[in-house]
Amino acid sequence: MNIEMELVLSVLKLTAAGPVSNELINKDANLASATAQRLLRKLQNEGLVYHQHRLVEADTAQRLKLAVHAIQLGADLERVSTLLRWQEFEAIAAVGLEQNGYGIARNLRFKHARRRCEIDIVGSRKPLALCVDCKHWRRGLHPSTLKKIVKEQIERTSALAQVLPSLVGKTECASWSHAKLVPMVLSLMTGRVKFLDNVPIVPVLQMQDFLNQLPAYADSLFFVRA
Repeated sequence: MNIEMELVLSVLKLTAAGPVSNELINKDANLASATAQRLLRKLQNEGLVYHQHRLVEADTAQRLKLAVHAIQLGADLERVSTLLRWQEFEAIAAVGLEQNGYGIARNLRFKHARRRCEIDIVGSRKPLALCVDCKHWRRGLHPSTLKKIVKEQIERTSALAQVLPSLVGKTECASWSHAKLVPMVLSLMTGRVKFLDNVPIVPVLQMQDFLNQLPAYADSLFFVRA
């Protein structure tokens, strides 16, 4: 048994609602107190948890890093994904975009051709608007499933481009004279495919690298003019 992996999974499970006692973590991970304390100190030294006064807590960014750490230690990806709240996954993406100067619209809902559409995050920074689909990744995702995910995000982005002027006040790019709308898929972990049909598939913890490099290859990505 990988005892560090089990501890990390217990921390993820129990800190979802806030700080939790050492004792509960020890019990859930089925570890001796001394062993659990040693591993918690290690996680704290690595910046993955706050640990003081016999309480353990982790903020959104730490919980995502803990999730990736658990997977690297051998935890099943699907099991880890179930321990993350959906809002956490979206929130860290939104914060990352904001820190890079993007205006954020979350859960942008609109109608197109009598259909209701929704895009998880639209990040706007002239002249680009990143239309982000946040996906809990699953191990062994079939290529046809990935292709379907990308196709649907292209369709949502194209629909948004057609109705964008009507969304002034809901997303920053709606007030621009012109924009390039770029569909992208945000995943929990790195997959084999980084681009599909010129649509980027970006691991959430590598989003900063993606944004840093974006100006260099923005013109090679799929985009829709609006």
